[in-house]
Amino acid sequence: MQLSDLKNLRIAVVGAGYGGAAAAKALSLLGATVDVYEQANRIREVGAGIGLRPATMNRFREWGIFDAIAKVSSPSEYFEILTATAEPIMQEAWPVAGDQTHTHLIHRGDFIDALLGVLPEGMVHLGHKLESVQDKGDSAVLTFADGKTVEADLVVGADGIKSVVRRELFSDKGPVFSGEHAYRAVISVDDAHGMAADDNLRMYIGKGTKVYLLPLRHRGQVSFDITALCPDGTWAPQVTKEDLLATVDGFDERLVNITRDLDMDTMNIRAVYDIDPVDTWHSDSVVLVGDAAHSMLHHQGQGANSAIEDAGALADALRQAGSLKEALALFQATRKPVTDELQRISRQGWSEDEIDDVFPGQKPATQQPATAAPKE
Repeated sequence: MQLSDLKNLRIAVVGAGYGGAAAAKALSLLGATVDVYEQANRIREVGAGIGLRPATMNRFREWGIFDAIAKVSSPSEYFEILTATAEPIMQEAWPVAGDQTHTHLIHRGDFIDALLGVLPEGMVHLGHKLESVQDKGDSAVLTFADGKTVEADLVVGADGIKSVVRRELFSDKGPVFSGEHAYRAVISVDDAHGMAADDNLRMYIGKGTKVYLLPLRHRGQVSFDITALCPDGTWAPQVTKEDLLATVDGFDERLVNITRDLDMDTMNIRAVYDIDPVDTWHSDSVVLVGDAAHSMLHHQGQGANSAIEDAGALADALRQAGSLKEALALFQATRKPVTDELQRISRQGWSEDEIDDVFPGQKPATQQPATAAPKE
């Protein structure tokens, strides 16, 4: 699109999570007028640690915000998979882009704070719960719970797995329960029983359970995540310390001790959901990004990375295409095949029988680096 057209574009982003904040940054750099509408009265990201891949970090370089992210994260060299008793299965070096860009490990709260911190003051409007969206063809109208309405040339639906924008315009299918729970906590390095000696992510696989240890050494902390099979699909299930200990029965005693020492009041406990692939992400004036378009299970660690890549690809498409309609079609054509595949792979989870499908040629009980890994 012409620079003058981009500068005249009014964009309303629904949701101030990773995808919404990143989209707001990328689109504002085009010169468009961008406003972000978030239902919460304050932004409070729950959960624990995540990994930001080189492609994601390079987007931050492109947007001039790399340093803001790097100073609250730690670069990491590799990802290791081990048995429940800490015997190595395989080690995969993280992809590296050039000489400087590595995967960075970051706390979710620090990440969203950093993203929102680089947006202009007044761009994010809190306390705006979306009730409906009306697609008028050449524009769209948002109606919020307080009766306020906003009209924009482009609405970006970044409102997560329970997206109102997706439900209203693109798919009435709800989230899909995976049959798993995720139990997450952030603990001190001193409480990790010597299992966080470097900046590398490790996953321990047992029967029906995966334990992730993600160091946040810039914080002096470790993100500790137990993902376990469970038939209870309650969104926020009630779980006891005894329940947690049962999931790690037979694991390395250090992991059992970490679990035993957890403060249940500080844990994030949830059932794990994703969504089925959505056939169409856009109309002429509305588009989905991030979890609203392709929420995926966390096993490949690609949810946040995919949301950032969506934001970059949407901005790229607006620059490259001749019109808004063409740009949205280009965006979907670019991103949907990638995220459809990531959704598929993420649903496989991790087991010794499934590692070979994700890392071709890598057999359990070897420590050779994999030849192919899910990248973005």
